[in-house]
Amino acid sequence: MKVGIIGSGGREHAICESLKKSSKINEIFCFPGNAGTAHIATNININLQDFEILKNFIIEKKINLVVVGPEKPLVEGLVDYLKKYEINVFGPNKIASQLEGSKIFTKQLCKKFNIPTAEFGIFQNKEEANKFIEKTNFPLVVKADNLASGKGVYICENLTEAYAAVEEIFKGKFGKAENLLIEEYLKGEEMSFFTIHDGKKFKDFSTAQDHKRVLEGDKGKNTGGMGAYSPSRLISDELKKKIIDRIIKPTLEGLSELGTEYQGFLYTGLMIVKNEPYLIEYNVRMGDPECQTILPKLKTDLFEILNACCNQKLNEINIEWSKKKSLCIVVCSKGYPETIQKNIELKNLDKIKFDKNNFMFHAGTKKENNKTYAISGRVLNFISLSDDFATARKNIISNISKLNWTGGFYRKDIGHKVIDK
Repeated sequence: MKVGIIGSGGREHAICESLKKSSKINEIFCFPGNAGTAHIATNININLQDFEILKNFIIEKKINLVVVGPEKPLVEGLVDYLKKYEINVFGPNKIASQLEGSKIFTKQLCKKFNIPTAEFGIFQNKEEANKFIEKTNFPLVVKADNLASGKGVYICENLTEAYAAVEEIFKGKFGKAENLLIEEYLKGEEMSFFTIHDGKKFKDFSTAQDHKRVLEGDKGKNTGGMGAYSPSRLISDELKKKIIDRIIKPTLEGLSELGTEYQGFLYTGLMIVKNEPYLIEYNVRMGDPECQTILPKLKTDLFEILNACCNQKLNEINIEWSKKKSLCIVVCSKGYPETIQKNIELKNLDKIKFDKNNFMFHAGTKKENNKTYAISGRVLNFISLSDDFATARKNIISNISKLNWTGGFYRKDIGHKVIDK
């Protein structure tokens, strides 16, 4: 079997590494991939905006399964396009991808189907939004409606911060903004709950806790994710039932009313308030870095799972997990999430020795003339599996110290809520 993976980040490297373990796969292509996937797959530098070129390559190489990693091609309808040519592809269609593509779409779905979420208002211009802000209690949350790579959410403590957030969004920081969302601030603890869907059935796909803020102590600007641990300390059978019954099932019912089904990974971002789940957001793919944290615990053949989803036979698969704890720390370029230097060589990668419980996924890297370069904000993901989170974090920090990269930084407190109690 031949498999193609769309994307270039840590999530895609983790998916690539998991699929490589399958005895059914003999060749993997990554579009475009990174320096890490280059060691285990064939990286293909294709313009992902040009669906036709991508489709032609898939057909020419007789690729049996395409896995779409990032959100942008999903929201733009890549799955629908490839399916027209009878290409086996894993990921949600364009309508279902609006769960992530438009926060307002999701909020309106919540309202119609009584899905628990924060109270909200939708605003079409700066003046309306600012008038509302002036009458609202702080803190509050201002969100860009469209895709923002995990950065279009502002938790505002005062009027100055809220005005600035509204200004940035309507000025086009995350693309053309016709609307924005202002929400009440829910005080609780966040949790990422993952499910996998075949269009008829779904199964849970573990939990994680992401760390979005750039600085230790959960301070500073929002990022795409500085690290994560799995499983979440909050999960229980009771909470899981509430999430499925009150949030996921009504969402699938809403999509069904729109004449569509959900096939792919679904990331349910939650705020847990006194053991009650509230929907913060949906992502229509595995999270990043949650994917890198969760997949190493998977014991079942990932290809078998994804292929079963494409054939609506998920109910025939038993998904098994390691009981070990998993922790991931992201090493970023200095300056992230603002301005960074690119094309900085990573010189000491070969000095780090990994094993079956300690490893690394590449994110923003490229390989050129046998050298590896950092090319974006989030560069490397270090992961450790252990019987406890404290040991996992200690192992990771030891490995990062061997990297000795002066152009990077990372948070040393990932997992603080389960370790530094």
